[in-house]
Amino acid sequence: MARSRDPIDPPVARLSDGRQARIVPGRFAGGWELIVDTTPQSHVDLDDPSHLHFEYVARMGAVIDRIGMPGEPLTAVHLGAGALTLPRYVEHTRPGSRQQVIELEQALVDLVRAHLPLPRTGQLRVRIGDARDVAARLPAGLVGNVDLVVSDVFAGAQTPAHITSVEYYRILAGLLAPAGILLVNIADGSGLAFARRQVATVRSVLEHVVILAEVSTLKSGRFGNIVIAASPAPLPMDWLPRLMAAGPHPAKVAHGAELEAFARDARIMTDADATPSPKPAASVFDR
Repeated sequence: MARSRDPIDPPVARLSDGRQARIVPGRFAGGWELIVDTTPQSHVDLDDPSHLHFEYVARMGAVIDRIGMPGEPLTAVHLGAGALTLPRYVEHTRPGSRQQVIELEQALVDLVRAHLPLPRTGQLRVRIGDARDVAARLPAGLVGNVDLVVSDVFAGAQTPAHITSVEYYRILAGLLAPAGILLVNIADGSGLAFARRQVATVRSVLEHVVILAEVSTLKSGRFGNIVIAASPAPLPMDWLPRLMAAGPHPAKVAHGAELEAFARDARIMTDADATPSPKPAASVFDR
């Protein structure tokens, strides 16, 4: 399918809440970007699905690479579709993987499929609906058998409150195989109070946790993305130097005593007091 790289007339879809999704040429890394209103949601390189441009997505990819044996197919559940960047990555690096994607907006899925087509060889099913509701109703055969669960759900630039609570993470933990991995994308700034509560909440459900971020995000609390990786099984510590080396740089992987200190005194989020993630300043997305 021929796709114009003229950003003046990009493909557009109107979402159910009135926001506008559009696909535009990538400004700095080739490929294509999905923008919802003014927020960059995804980057896709159709010629090279292993190219993960957004730094937090690259950190997720580095963890995915270390699940099981290299190239081994996975069973994966992705909450939040975007432009299907990670499902494409999993299919490209682990052919034959079985993947479920949960996305609220049918119009978004239709836009992406029409203008950023998926490989015909993949075993990928998209389910439309609220991420939490659909995750709780997935087929019984998935419960306890999923190698990878990715939670990357945003309404605009914020994660909805009901996708941040301990009750939500219990649903996701129930999907995981005994050595399965949960990856959560957290966006926060200004002291990282939200991220600290999210780490404490995930740790209350899954015992083994590490976090990955830019050094400056963890040290200064400036707005950025933190990836939580969690599992019911111990995470091999020989991962850590390889995760650091995988970048993007400067990279930080926190675990053990450092993670304890990061989440110390942070309250677990419940449905009764959960909050959406903080809304970033518009300047965060200036590049």
